[in-house]
Amino acid sequence: RPNQVWCADITYILMQRGVLYLVTIMDWFSRNVFAWQLSNSVDAVLCVEALKETLAKYSAPEIYNTDEGSQVTSGDWADVLTDVKLKISRDGKGGWIKNCIIERLRRSLKDECVYLHVLSGSQAKAGIGKWMAYYNTERPHATCGIMIHGILTLDEA
Repeated sequence: RPNQVWCADITYILMQRGVLYLVTIMDWFSRNVFAWQLSNSVDAVLCVEALKETLAKYSAPEIYNTDEGSQVTSGDWADVLTDVKLKISRDGKGGWIKNCIIERLRRSLKDECVYLHVLSGSQAKAGIGKWMAYYNTERPHATCGIMIHGILTLDEA
């Protein structure tokens, strides 16, 4: 159901020169992206800022799922989740299935936006922002009840 489980993930975005890191936070049920941030460093601060931004805008979910990356297992991250009394769920080694929703978002973003353009830092921020807005409001995905890539959703079955 909406706002029951949120998930977060970090990925890298190749730029014309170097790499930027993207953290994304989304709702499992609605597939809405609640927050995303880009940084040139992949430290816990990036994730904590995105988490705090999301919690300031939306009521806290019951469960928060991530992988076991150092940024989302840090004390700062755990402190924020503990303060709002969230259950923490982490995928163990080989436990990709629990985070597959956000992994799919990441793949779609890269295939439909990032890989199509050679981006500078400012272009990446603008382009990813535009794509995230499109994803949340227009792009068909499973919770919209629309067929995606020949796969029927439960609503259509």
